Amino acid sequence: MQSKSTTSTSSATSQPLSTWRAAILGFQHLLAMYSGDVIVPLLIGGALHFNAMQMAYLISADIFMCGVATLLQLKRTPLTGIGLPVVLGCAVQAVTPLSAIGNQYGVGVMYGAIISAGIFVFLSAGWFSKIKHFFPPVVTGSLITIIGFTLIPVGFQDLGGGDATAKSFGDPKMLLVGFLTMGIILGLNAFAKGFLKSLSILAGILIGTFIAAAMGMVSLKAVGQASWFHLPQFFYFGTPKFEWSSILTMILVSLTTMVESTGVFFALGEITGKQIGEKDLKRGYRAEGIAVILGGLFNTFPYSTFSENVGVVQLSGVKTRKPLYFSAAFLMLLGLLPKIGALATVIPDPVLGGAMIVMFGMVGVQGIRMLQQVDFKDNNNLLVSAISIGLGLGVTVYPQIFQALPQSLQIVMNNGVVIGSFSAVLLNIIFNMRPARKVAPAQAQVNSTAQPQNRK
Repeated sequence: MQSKSTTSTSSATSQPLSTWRAAILGFQHLLAMYSGDVIVPLLIGGALHFNAMQMAYLISADIFMCGVATLLQLKRTPLTGIGLPVVLGCAVQAVTPLSAIGNQYGVGVMYGAIISAGIFVFLSAGWFSKIKHFFPPVVTGSLITIIGFTLIPVGFQDLGGGDATAKSFGDPKMLLVGFLTMGIILGLNAFAKGFLKSLSILAGILIGTFIAAAMGMVSLKAVGQASWFHLPQFFYFGTPKFEWSSILTMILVSLTTMVESTGVFFALGEITGKQIGEKDLKRGYRAEGIAVILGGLFNTFPYSTFSENVGVVQLSGVKTRKPLYFSAAFLMLLGLLPKIGALATVIPDPVLGGAMIVMFGMVGVQGIRMLQQVDFKDNNNLLVSAISIGLGLGVTVYPQIFQALPQSLQIVMNNGVVIGSFSAVLLNIIFNMRPARKVAPAQAQVNSTAQPQNRK
């Protein structure tokens, strides 16, 4: 049965989407993912002690490559492209391992490991795509719920100011701006209609930023320091070098991003009404593999499908790829024009936090909607979902619980999405896919039909 909100969304998006509307919606997608993407080069560049010129290149090249990676995933070809409304950005789970590799072995080894991981993703796409039968609704629903709700703490951290260790964290001004942004988004969804309603996130971010500027919370210093034009270059920081332990580490990271991307693909398939098959997954993984290889060649980072933008698709109700092509073009343009791209960095953390809480909450609830297809009168399904969501949220809140494990294992274990995903798949195999489980229902049916005959 289709809910009232879903019906209204469908009717709202059934109208043809004009070019200028698609462009504005594309800009909304860009703002939703921008901070999550820029934070990766800032963290890794800072950990490797890059100077201001190196940081400027790193951020600009990264933004440009986000656009290229997004285009690879949007455009379906016989070999690549999931063909869903997605945006690709830096894989945040790569920050710690890349920083460690860069400091221990040098930047060349770091980029050699990225290129090797991209080749692994591309070559393993066919094998990884065959795991579709391991993702029934009880697994995919749990996975999407985990993806949404494990990102909520990120939104709350930004809502309080971005740095939880700072004395100013949770300052009333920041909370006011963050909750006002959230209120604007919710108000537009409640009372606006048509195109304005689909722009609720963009409007909330822009109005929230203007309010923050009036309160003295916006600085244009970054815009003044940025250059006007910067072209990405091959091997800007040096030629790649290859070291086996670094390669293995980045392959583990790539496996975690592939698992997360799988969940995003199924979530968007559910929202857009598209059945995701083995060939779709294969093309999606290959596109990400090529994007990771290009990231290494241009001395940027691994790229994966961003889950943040699932909430934008759900809230806007616009399920076509047209706005995302504009997002990709805007990202490439901003990567070439750092001064314009720096404008997006002036958005205060509390504004982004308010918007993130709405978007990530929508992603989590989308997972709950998928779980409505599951028979929870069956305790096996109940256990699969309950334990997996519990582990995913628990690891997100206390990732240091695995600090005694080797670094290579921490890369996997510290990620709530990955832990929850592996748990859901494994528990579903144990409880629902073992041979005894399959035989039992059939035997019960035989017994039930045989009993009336025995009474005779």
